[in-house]
Amino acid sequence: MAVETELKLHISPDKLQRLKRHPLLRSLAIERARTLKLYSIYYDTADLALHRNAMALRLRRVGKQWLQTLKGGGRSSAGLHQRNEWEMPVPAEQLDLDVLKLAGGKLPHGVRNHLQPVFVTDFTRNVRLLDFEGAQIELCMDSGEIRAGQSMCPISELELELISGAPQKLFRLALLLLEIVPLEAEHTSKAEYGYRLFSASRPEVSKGRFAALQPSQDTSSALQALVASCLSHIQSNVAGALLKLDEEYLHQVRVGLRRLRVVLSVTKRVHPDPELDALYSQISGLCIELGRARDWDVFVTQTLAPICARLPEHEGLRALLSACELLRNNQHAGMESSLASQDFQRLLLRFGAWMHTDRADNPQPSLERFVRKILDKRYKQVLAAGDALSIKDPAQFHALRIACKKLRYSLEMFGSLLPQNRYKTYLDKLAVLQDILGTMNDIAVAHRLLDELDNAARHDTLALVRGWMEHDYAEHITLFNKNWAGFVAQTKCW
Repeated sequence: MAVETELKLHISPDKLQRLKRHPLLRSLAIERARTLKLYSIYYDTADLALHRNAMALRLRRVGKQWLQTLKGGGRSSAGLHQRNEWEMPVPAEQLDLDVLKLAGGKLPHGVRNHLQPVFVTDFTRNVRLLDFEGAQIELCMDSGEIRAGQSMCPISELELELISGAPQKLFRLALLLLEIVPLEAEHTSKAEYGYRLFSASRPEVSKGRFAALQPSQDTSSALQALVASCLSHIQSNVAGALLKLDEEYLHQVRVGLRRLRVVLSVTKRVHPDPELDALYSQISGLCIELGRARDWDVFVTQTLAPICARLPEHEGLRALLSACELLRNNQHAGMESSLASQDFQRLLLRFGAWMHTDRADNPQPSLERFVRKILDKRYKQVLAAGDALSIKDPAQFHALRIACKKLRYSLEMFGSLLPQNRYKTYLDKLAVLQDILGTMNDIAVAHRLLDELDNAARHDTLALVRGWMEHDYAEHITLFNKNWAGFVAQTKCW
């Protein structure tokens, strides 16, 4: 078994041809470029048992030679794919599962006699072996298509495979290539695109989970795993958000960015360095930008639309809703532009490079002690914000909401290390409290948005909306008082 480490990057076909001719590649090459014609048949059961187990089995023709490959496990983050791989030659276009078993490749129980072709990839690969900053990297430039039945998907991508050296060099080379042509860190493999074609499905909304941690882990590796899980969560949803497949994709991008910001604020305690500070600053800026778009989303869909539904004949409300939808669309356009930009791709690649930087073995606190210290600090911030609370001051409720959110994300970050029953009970109560505070903050933000919309022609309509929101706010104050007392009275779960 080998572990394949490669960075995948999407590139448009015209830019691919431009990159092939660029002198940088000739200056780094240590042997002549080769062109291969690769034809691969992917196998699975009718109900896609291998895919459900995060595995891919293929036969690939390279020239006159057939290779059988099983890939499984591994992870993907910032475009870097690391997977276990079992590959061996076979004499013909036919699976040889006995040879696979001898090599250590193990298929799920019961699939052996039910495998069938599900899709093919057919592409030309231009291969160049590069020497970059002491690392040997195989640069593959792929152009062709994926076919499943009558459906087809184009292939135009780069693969940077690490032959020797440090994984960080893959990202450093990618950042250099990004200065020549536009690129996108590719979170999805060719096989995954093939499965989507076969099943006529779109990418699923990824709600993301923090990586499960082990008490034996050192603090540094635990934090790196948390950063990687946040990046994966974000990347899994960006394409769906930009294609506007469903509003939930964009919501999950926002959640992923907020989680990443909290993880980075904790990570800076262990790895203080200028690059991490810069990355944190950029993530915070994206959170603010996407937060403005969310403000208009919530106001239009959860505040204004329900009022309009109850008063469908009110012309002022209908006109206000139309004006707000236009402003909301403008916010979305700006946000989509940011997510589609090369600056965002550069940010992802910089994260990859930072995560794979060799660091001095500085003394670190034990993970258990570190987690307890973080959670104690977050908890004290919640109590302090609660003690300073004035019922008539929305800004103080906002401060408490932020403190509760940081505590919740910190608990979710380290939840796999905590006693599960106590953790889930505690988290449930905190989530209810945070939801109440979130709704109260949405109402406070809605008042600010109404101030931006205010003019003489809309005055009566805006007064109607404000009255409706104030009634809702009063109800949530009562809910908050009840749930705050219950939250403070419970025992900590760490």
